[in-house]
Amino acid sequence: MLRAILFDMDGLLIDSEPLWHEAEIHGFGLAGLSLTHEQCLETTGLRADEVVAFRHARTPWDAPSREVVTAAIVERVVALIHEKGTLMPGVSEALAFARGSGLRVALASSSLYVIIDAVLDRFGLRSAFPVIHSAEEEVRGKPAPDVYLTAARKLGVFPAECIALEDSPNGVVAAKEAGMLCIAIPDPALRSDPRIARADAVVSSLLEVDAALLETISRAT
Repeated sequence: MLRAILFDMDGLLIDSEPLWHEAEIHGFGLAGLSLTHEQCLETTGLRADEVVAFRHARTPWDAPSREVVTAAIVERVVALIHEKGTLMPGVSEALAFARGSGLRVALASSSLYVIIDAVLDRFGLRSAFPVIHSAEEEVRGKPAPDVYLTAARKLGVFPAECIALEDSPNGVVAAKEAGMLCIAIPDPALRSDPRIARADAVVSSLLEVDAALLETISRAT
């Protein structure tokens, strides 16, 4: 029986992946790296410090430090959210469904709390999520399941009683490794990633998330 629905944030609630790409290109530029948008897709769904660690492992640099690059990326993302962030289609409908479904609701994001706060405050969404949990508090970010496992504990439910809404391959892996059901709403550029296929359903937008879809998924498992 489903008792909770957990929302990712970046790329699911807010169209932030272009903002992340812009911020990463800026941040890694400080270290002398010239990234493309295609390269930025490789780390979609990872925590900011893990994005920097991923890139440093492949193309090491001496200065500035990884901490400085991470901070520059985060600062730019926050600024861009306030400057030109937009919600994804179907956010209000999905949250209305969540409120009326009788399911417990949480936000489980790879982003730092400073980024989560920027999104929730920018769009007035804070009251929509009784539980808000960031991978900032975890040793491992997505694709490790930790952020989802902790969010489930905060909700007072078992992972098997949860369904996660995700947009990234790393997020889908995290949800499934946590033992949750998962609906993927991927960016078209990531839809063919084999990790997306681990989701219990793949749809085009949050507008498709409704009681009928959840019932279909529940019956199939």
